[in-house]
Amino acid sequence: MNDIHGILFNAHILFSIIMGVWSALMAARNHTISGNFWGAVATLTIMAALVMVVGVVMTIQGLRPERLLTYYLYMAWLVVIMPGLFTLLRGRDDRSAAIAFSLLSFFNATTSISMWQRNIIGPWLPGNA
Repeated sequence: MNDIHGILFNAHILFSIIMGVWSALMAARNHTISGNFWGAVATLTIMAALVMVVGVVMTIQGLRPERLLTYYLYMAWLVVIMPGLFTLLRGRDDRSAAIAFSLLSFFNATTSISMWQRNIIGPWLPGNA
């Protein structure tokens, strides 16, 4: 499960970077946000939720990272923030919204990289329940 969690988490980082570049290009070209991008936002959110579900399964199995509470707080952030931005922007699809999604995507990627560097995402080892 550790490997699956790590692979999914790395995929989330890479997908966040791709989303940041994509939305920055849309903003630079003054294009509106397309339905494909909204689908990618949903995919990124589902990917973050899937990483968190794998973390819950590992927690139920008795495995723990160094800072379990911090892990769940960060993962909850990654799950809710993209749909949250969509809600705050009320579904806008203009250049400003593309810039906001670009900034948030890059922020999520750097947050995830920070989690990895500080061993918040693992290794998951047997711990005290």
